[in-house]
Amino acid sequence: MSGTQLPDRISGLDLYRPEVRSLPAYNAGISESMARTRYGLARVTKLASNENPFGASPAVIEALKGSLGQIYRYPDPTCAALRDHVQRLTGVAAGRVLFGNGSEDIIEMLCKAVLSPGDRVVTLAPTFGLHEIFPLMMGAVVDKVPVTADFEYDLPAWRIALSRPAKLVMFSTPSNPVGCILQAGQFRELVEAAPPDALLVVDEAYHEYAARPDYPDSLELLSAQSRPWMVLRTLSKAYGLAGLRIGYGLGSDAELVSVLGKVRTPFNVNCAAQAAALAALSDTEYLQAAVCATSRERSVLMERLKALEISRGFGLRMAPSHGNFLFIDTARSSRAVAEALMRHGVIVKPWLETGFDTFIRVTVGRPEDNEHFQDALERVLTAWKF
Repeated sequence: MSGTQLPDRISGLDLYRPEVRSLPAYNAGISESMARTRYGLARVTKLASNENPFGASPAVIEALKGSLGQIYRYPDPTCAALRDHVQRLTGVAAGRVLFGNGSEDIIEMLCKAVLSPGDRVVTLAPTFGLHEIFPLMMGAVVDKVPVTADFEYDLPAWRIALSRPAKLVMFSTPSNPVGCILQAGQFRELVEAAPPDALLVVDEAYHEYAARPDYPDSLELLSAQSRPWMVLRTLSKAYGLAGLRIGYGLGSDAELVSVLGKVRTPFNVNCAAQAAALAALSDTEYLQAAVCATSRERSVLMERLKALEISRGFGLRMAPSHGNFLFIDTARSSRAVAEALMRHGVIVKPWLETGFDTFIRVTVGRPEDNEHFQDALERVLTAWKF
């Protein structure tokens, strides 16, 4: 009996959506353990992911210990205790608060719920990679507005970009990776220039580090808008919970949060993250101490790098930063610089975005971490100069 003729094996390329096939990969970097193994390093300083080098509050550790007895249970899908706490902190009604597996999870929800193929998205350049990748995943067209030569928001260029229809307008302040902010008047100008039917998404992942008089109260300014909007915040940075993955969104209305819930996985925030977040948000004293220490070290590192450039003339340029990182133009391939620094035991993030591929983003660490980076950078650039 003759066997049935089987079809040729179907190629995966025939199955994948074209938008997905062409997506750029997110640059998640390399871990400390991988760097040690690959380069045979005894000491590794990781300054690539904008983590809080001082760690989480001791109250978080105690909360995690207390949560261990409940790990056999599914987590609360509504994050009710956290929602109530965020309502007290922000004044935003609990029904307008949404939690995610990091704030990037909420960015993905927004794109899934709002964007269709061909929709236009306006964002910043350079930008956090997922501000571009998730819209592209949905088939949207992404227009990026570059920062000025002084590394600030280019408001005239934003007005031009926003004069055309857009489905979603997404920007960060402080911006990632540059560190610039929109002052209150600029924030108002950008929002008012946006198409009236566009969804506004304001990513405030680093807002704790930008405590200054001209930093806008986005919730107050957006409350006058009749359009839908969402402000994103995270506990991965200043609160030191990067390994637990939790962030939240503050929405214009409960309907927006309800719609996003339809594209959210049911238990997207685990029980340990919920317990840790509640403890972290409650320990404001620890948060302020960590933020102040980082801001102080940021100023010291910037001054030392400026002095290094004056004395050695390497061609370095730095963007003024209101985050817990520095965006540095090395005048050389960012990938080559990052590779050379890694051989000296320092992990930084090479920026690979078109037009900014000579820049590295460097997290502000503890004093000894920053000294390690400065020393390694001087060694690397000296070896290349002569």
